[in-house]
Amino acid sequence: MRAMILAAGLGTRMGSLSRLRAKPALPVLGRPVLAWLLELLSHHGVEEVCINLHHLPETVEEAVEGFAPPNLSIVYSREADPLGTGGGIAGARDFLAASDPSIVLAGDMILDCDLSGLIAQHREARSAATLLMAQPSPERADYGTLGIADDGALRRIADRFDLGGESASGLFVGVRLLSPGVFDDLPQRPTGTPFEDLSDWWAPLLAGGRRDIRGHFALPEKLVWQPVGTPAEYLEANLALPALSFIDEADRLVPGTRVLDRDQLVLGAEAELADGARLRRCVVWEGERVPADLIAEEGIFAGDAFHSCRALNR
Repeated sequence: MRAMILAAGLGTRMGSLSRLRAKPALPVLGRPVLAWLLELLSHHGVEEVCINLHHLPETVEEAVEGFAPPNLSIVYSREADPLGTGGGIAGARDFLAASDPSIVLAGDMILDCDLSGLIAQHREARSAATLLMAQPSPERADYGTLGIADDGALRRIADRFDLGGESASGLFVGVRLLSPGVFDDLPQRPTGTPFEDLSDWWAPLLAGGRRDIRGHFALPEKLVWQPVGTPAEYLEANLALPALSFIDEADRLVPGTRVLDRDQLVLGAEAELADGARLRRCVVWEGERVPADLIAEEGIFAGDAFHSCRALNR
């Protein structure tokens, strides 16, 4: 089975952190975001993964080299200019269409879900595409929702597209299952033209009467979905990551990474705090040296500088 991780975004919501590493390469408990996704895919039987690259591609490649499970074969799709979610998937069309189904994941999240069960459901329903959804929640009120009919057919995409007939709504968690035939319906655009899959691929097909593009709710007790799109989300992923089914508790921390519970502080491997430095609710990247005069909270120390989440989130 094959999968793709979308890792070519510019990471603009990360502010100054995006100048240091691509979002999929940011460390969570010492392990790059991308590596958590690779572990999930490997756990559910995926053998080959394509990763698209654009922004700071060397940081993503270093993350793969250091942390990819050894049984995974990794290939890259390089984008000279960002192609969007749809354009990125289109660039990997031949790779993905050889798998029935293929899996496409957003590269800026920590995820745990029953992928094997979702694959079985997708096949049983004979869906062309299945989008995984979570129940709406107050803490994700700023995320757009998808609306589905009783049979799961997608009827609404946030506030951009609405066919009516919606019976339930949920949050799209960045997981797509795609049957090979759906690639025949890719938008006819010049190669290298950016586009989004939700608005520019699925919406026209739905408007044309297709009902085999479906949303499917993850079981709440089997879903961990921690977006890592903003500094606040990134900090939350480090400080309060729930247990994950695909990795043993003893292996969550990369060797050398420390968690100081009293201060809610994550110190990467070989990171050092000088005497007098006081940090609370912070992440210090591996190998960093925090100076003695720094007293701070709610932020990330990386690239020899402190990046305040409060400032970055403005």
